[in-house]
Amino acid sequence: MSDERQATFGTDGSLETDTPPEATGTNDFGEESGADETDGGYNRFDVSSLLQKAVRRSDEEIAAWAAWELARSGYAWNLWDRLNLYVVEDLRAGDEAALLIERYEELATERWEPAEWKGRICAIHAALTAARAESSREAPNADEYFGRVAEMRAEAEEAGEEPAHDFPVGDLEPGDEYDVIFDQHTGEGSRMGRGTRFFKTRGARVGPEGESELSARWQKLAMLLDEDREYTEEELMQAVEPVDPKDPWTEPDEVGGDDSVDSDGDADTEGDSDGGADTEGDSDGDRDGVGDDGRAGDDNDGRAGDASGDGEGGSDPDGTLEDFS
Repeated sequence: MSDERQATFGTDGSLETDTPPEATGTNDFGEESGADETDGGYNRFDVSSLLQKAVRRSDEEIAAWAAWELARSGYAWNLWDRLNLYVVEDLRAGDEAALLIERYEELATERWEPAEWKGRICAIHAALTAARAESSREAPNADEYFGRVAEMRAEAEEAGEEPAHDFPVGDLEPGDEYDVIFDQHTGEGSRMGRGTRFFKTRGARVGPEGESELSARWQKLAMLLDEDREYTEEELMQAVEPVDPKDPWTEPDEVGGDDSVDSDGDADTEGDSDGGADTEGDSDGDRDGVGDDGRAGDDNDGRAGDASGDGEGGSDPDGTLEDFS
């Protein structure tokens, strides 16, 4: 919506608006339409407010009428501006209504005329979509709450006191509840030597449902075929283990006896003096599978083996999905 079409108030408190040409003329009663008057003789601000409350309270018929009244009266710009606001103000996050309403607006305003029949039914469709979606003011409630806490924190800082309320993340420092965020993608995590191994086995985990079977197989294969580091069977399983829904931020200190600290950053050689590909004490430098060093897969040439934990090497020499069947 352009600035010229937003409601403003003069110094005497009177409403100053710039009524668009399409919203002028006569109303349903043959009378000249007043400023901000709809064809039905209603104030368009009242109808707009009615539309929002109808969406919020899931009253489909009232929402449909209010949208129709605004569209036919030449206030389609006001209608679509408000409907797009309702998507983020009054509907639950993640609802597909946002995409549908955007598409209806595109049809009504770019393909057709918004006040004509096709434009009006787009308006009704959009209003019904919003009214049928799950209502929630979670976003504005969160915004208001976080804003109030920010003010309290600033006041407490100035007074040299602890705030009565704090952000849910606290100070956000290593060793606290959200320690896992400090991986190679943060300066602090990089200084702590947390490289790819830490990220794969901790930072990249999802939940609470976990990865799909296919995604988990791809993850394991990618880790097994990593030329710069080798992962133990425990690390492979940890990487695809869903996070605990009741405790999504806690991670084990060690996985399979490895503290997941990369001694030289991205190369992750873990003590390999010549910077080679993660031999981890293997005297001949080969990338062994599960055997005397306990790594996943038992192929002596280092190809992806079986990560299912049964100790059998994969028959597929190039590490295809059959390795994890």
